[in-house]
Amino acid sequence: MIDELNGMGTRIAAAAADTAAAADALYHGPPSFFIDLQWFAAEDEGRTEEPTETKIRKAREEEGRVAKSQDLIGAIGLLVPALAILFLAPYLLRNCMDMVRFYFLRAAELDPGRDRIVFGVFLSYFARLALPLLGIALVAALFSNIIQVGFVFTTKPLGFKFERIIPNFGAYFQKTLFSANSLFNFFKSIVKMAIVGGVAFFLIRSDIEKLANLQSTELYLSVTTVAGLAVRLLIFTALLLLLLSIPDYMFQRSQFRESLKMSRQEIIEERKQDEGDPRIKQRLRRRMQELLAVKIREELPKADVVITNPTHFAVALQYMHGLEGPRVLVKGEDELALRIKRLAAELNVPVVENKPLARALYAEVEIGDYVPVKYWAVIVEILKRVKTMDEYRRLAGL
Repeated sequence: MIDELNGMGTRIAAAAADTAAAADALYHGPPSFFIDLQWFAAEDEGRTEEPTETKIRKAREEEGRVAKSQDLIGAIGLLVPALAILFLAPYLLRNCMDMVRFYFLRAAELDPGRDRIVFGVFLSYFARLALPLLGIALVAALFSNIIQVGFVFTTKPLGFKFERIIPNFGAYFQKTLFSANSLFNFFKSIVKMAIVGGVAFFLIRSDIEKLANLQSTELYLSVTTVAGLAVRLLIFTALLLLLLSIPDYMFQRSQFRESLKMSRQEIIEERKQDEGDPRIKQRLRRRMQELLAVKIREELPKADVVITNPTHFAVALQYMHGLEGPRVLVKGEDELALRIKRLAAELNVPVVENKPLARALYAEVEIGDYVPVKYWAVIVEILKRVKTMDEYRRLAGL
C-alpha cells in the first residue's frame, strides 16, 4: 500500500512538472517571437497635470516642439501657388509659346549634343516659368508656419538619437494604431479624399459638354479650357482643405498640450529648480534672520532715533558730527520691525512715529547708506525733539 502511494505521488509530481514546463513555454514562447506586454503600457501614466510655462518654453526653444497643423501648411501651400498661377497665366502662357516657337523654328538647325545654346535657352525659360512659382510657394510655406508658431529655429530635432534606429515597438504601435491621433488622421484622410473627389466630380460635371467638344476645337481653346478647369480644381480643393485645417489645428494644439502633461513630482522638481529647494530656502532665511539679529544688536546701540510706521516698518538712524548726514544703521519690516522696536526700548533708544518718513526711508535707503538731502529737514526736526526730550529726562533725573 505504501509503495502504491509512493508511486502515485511520483506520477503526480512528474505530471505537475510537465504542466509547469508547458505553461512556462506557453508564457515565454520562443525568444524571437516574444513581445513584452509592457510595450503597450501607457507611457504617460501619472501625467495628469497641465504643463507649466517653463515646460512649454523648453519644448519650444530647446527641442523645437510646437503645436502646428501640417494640413494648414499644405492648404496654404496649395492655395497661394494656385492663385499665383491664375494671375500669372498670361505671362506663363506667353513664355511657353515663346519657348515652343524658339525650338520648333530651329529644330533643323540646332544639335542638342553640340550646341550649348539649346541648354542655355532651356535654363532661361525654365527660370522664367518656375522661379516665380517657387518663390511664391516658399513665401506661402514660411507664412503658414509663422502664423502658427512664430519664429522658431533649432537644430536639435536633427540630432542623432539611437532610439530612432531601434524604436520601442509597443510605443510605436500604440501611437500609430491605438491612439486618438491615429484615429483622427484616419477619418481626416477619408474626408480629404471625399473633398478632392467631390470637387473634381462637380467641376468636371459642370464642364462636361465643353470637355466633350474639345476634339473639334482649336488647340489654344483646348489648352485654356483644361488649364482653367485644373486651376479651379486646385483653388476650390485648397479652400475646402483650409477649412478642414482649422479643426485639425485645434486638435494638434490639444494633443501637443496632452503630450507635455506632467506628473506632480515633475512639477515639484521644476519648482525646486526655478525657485530653489524650500528646505534650503528656509535654512537660508533662518540664517539670514540670525545674522540680522546679530547686526541689530551690534548697531542699534549706536542709533540716535528709530523711525517707525508704527507697526510695519522701523528704521534706525545715526547722526554724528563729522558724518556727511544721517545714516541708516538697521531697518526692518513686520516681525523684524517689532524686534527693532523692542530692542530699542530695552536700550533706551528713542522711537518716533512718522509713517511717510519710515516708509520712504525703508524703500529708498539701504543699510549703511546716508539719507538723501530731501529728508534732512524732517530728520533734523525729529532729532531736535529727541534731544529736547532727553534734556527733560536728564533734568527730571529719569
